[in-house]
Amino acid sequence: MDTLQNMRVFVRVVEAGSFTGAAQHLNTTTAYASRAVSDLEAHLRTRLLNRTTRRIALTEAGERYLQRCEQILAYVDQAEAEASDAHARPSGKLKVHAMTSFGQHYVVPAVSRYQQRYPDVHLELTLAQRMPDLLDEGYDVAVVLAQSLPDSGLVSQRLGSAFSVVVASPDYLERNGVPQTLSDLRGHTCLQMITPVMPADEWTFDGPNGQETLHLGASTFQINVAEAMAVAVREGMGVAVLPIYSAIAGLRSGELVWILPEYISQEMNVYALYPSRQYLDAKIRTWVEFLRDELPATLAADQAELRKFART
Repeated sequence: MDTLQNMRVFVRVVEAGSFTGAAQHLNTTTAYASRAVSDLEAHLRTRLLNRTTRRIALTEAGERYLQRCEQILAYVDQAEAEASDAHARPSGKLKVHAMTSFGQHYVVPAVSRYQQRYPDVHLELTLAQRMPDLLDEGYDVAVVLAQSLPDSGLVSQRLGSAFSVVVASPDYLERNGVPQTLSDLRGHTCLQMITPVMPADEWTFDGPNGQETLHLGASTFQINVAEAMAVAVREGMGVAVLPIYSAIAGLRSGELVWILPEYISQEMNVYALYPSRQYLDAKIRTWVEFLRDELPATLAADQAELRKFART
């Protein structure tokens, strides 16, 4: 028995004053309306309506039950309206996860522009150097960098790509010379990033000769956040491979120099991940659409600007 639907029929019968009037309003049959009320009475073991051939009248129990039905149905209607509104209008809390440095450079500015367009969305952003579990951790969307994605059942949208370049400070290069080939790097102090996608003891490059791997010795300095590595390079501590979004500010200011510009490292795809396409909440849908509209152009612009800083 569909108790909620039978409640609706019961309320409509009382409002219409007859089973026939209620059936016409509900676009059903009089027999169906009569059976719905009878099923309610049988379920409750209480008579709700006194019936004659000409009219119906509420019993005392029926009057009390009617009040409760009206309250319950009002709450249900409100809940359905709110849920439908969530599908139609972006609002509420949106939980987003992004990789630390990428999120700082690209996602935070995107949040600012998104909220100007959708001020009713309260965005909670977490930055961390790992791939989150969206379902277990309750994130709505994750922005991740990966060469490819495992089969996880999540929906993905590719937003572009990013890669890393070899940089050093002008002071370091003045003291130690400018590497001209990959093998020259072995004679330099190579600072190493420790990340889930980058082995600690080797750098892999794509260049004129295809993919090449440079095996490094023990490093005098290792760190796991690109922004901190950029500081170390600006301080003249050595040579490092930095994502372009962490290197480009230093290249603009002249505090960093791009060396071996014919080589790039760690080219990664950028993805937005979210749990499902079906009945997608408006805040998730609009956030993913916003990233898809804005982020590829921003990434491409930084890569185009990077070419101005090539040093051979």
